Amino acid sequence: VQLQASGGGLVQTGDSLRLSCAASGRTFTNYVMSWFRQAPGKEREFVTGISRSGGSTYYADSVKGRFTISRDNAKNTVYLQMNSLKPEDTAVYYCAARRTLVGIDTEAGMDYWGKGTQVTVSS
Repeated sequence: VQLQASGGGLVQTGDSLRLSCAASGRTFTNYVMSWFRQAPGKEREFVTGISRSGGSTYYADSVKGRFTISRDNAKNTVYLQMNSLKPEDTAVYYCAARRTLVGIDTEAGMDYWGKGTQVTVSS
């Protein structure tokens, strides 16, 4: 499956941003979707994930209550709504796909990755 992330940009602290990840090439509903991010000088980390139906979602503690993941299976797209952004949210954000729910938060377990989209939050 090919993944294309978009929606990144430069915002100020407290602003909101919505990222999109469009999938193509395989049956979208076969895949669990996740967002990871990598800040400068840091390792890539799990942000959030969503089950195939969208009925179950998972979040890193650092983004709980501020970020919301969703998916539109009719549009083969997963979204990341980011509210109350902080400078520490600055990173390249990547969407990823895997077939199984187990390991949704594990970078090594992802089957497909999209190219990242840069999110920069100024203070």
